[in-house]
Amino acid sequence: VYQVFESVAKKYDVMNDSMTLGIHRVWKDILIHKMNPSPGTLLLDVAGGTGDIAFRFMNYVRSVRQRQLQRKLKHLQDLSWQEIFESYQKDKFNSLGDSQVIVCDINREMLKVGKQKAQHLGYSEGLSWVLGNAEELPFDDDKFDVYTIAFGIRNVTRIDLALQEAYRVLKPGGRFLCLEFSHVSNPVLSRLYDLYSFQVIPVLGEVIAGDWKSYQYLVESIRQFPPQEELKAMIEDAGFFKVDYENLNFGIVAIHSGFKL
Repeated sequence: VYQVFESVAKKYDVMNDSMTLGIHRVWKDILIHKMNPSPGTLLLDVAGGTGDIAFRFMNYVRSVRQRQLQRKLKHLQDLSWQEIFESYQKDKFNSLGDSQVIVCDINREMLKVGKQKAQHLGYSEGLSWVLGNAEELPFDDDKFDVYTIAFGIRNVTRIDLALQEAYRVLKPGGRFLCLEFSHVSNPVLSRLYDLYSFQVIPVLGEVIAGDWKSYQYLVESIRQFPPQEELKAMIEDAGFFKVDYENLNFGIVAIHSGFKL
């Protein structure tokens, strides 16, 4: 698995767009809206080397923070212009409201790609990159408000260990969110999806990334991944409460959610 992602890292974003016709961006937006983070949230994004979730999280928190500042300024209208200006300047430099996101990935190449994207897009404040294994996270207990893993959990060797680690590092009241390819319930759509997956995606991998085998593996890993109800039961077994899931695009992907209480 490590070698698969080492080989596809540089073309990962282009391939994601090609394989999903760009819809993966919408799925990731939905994940962030479901999270609904507020300023001050501490997020751990596991297997998030390319930074897609981290950047969306930062954008979302900044927009919430901006709305808070605008509401605050309305209440400051009795102050002098100088006092309003100074208050705004002080708050402006803390645009994330003390939020932080730590991206943890087992693959150096994926982290390297993510760091380059962050530099290019101008993300630096409140963002850290850590090399680490989802099955043995290098973090203390009860540390994070939210744990996300997007299109990563099906690639860990022991899903049960990764879920236990997610539970361990979350604070009481913390939330687990997993976005992953899942199982299509509609039989007609399922057949079409299989046809596309096995006949088209490896060809795209060969044409775009020069790598047929890695994308053949990715397709097979999706088919071998537990279906929605089975994954839900595994998340509950790890100790999470209020576990549910939302199917997107007829179950091509699903977002599983749970809380550490």
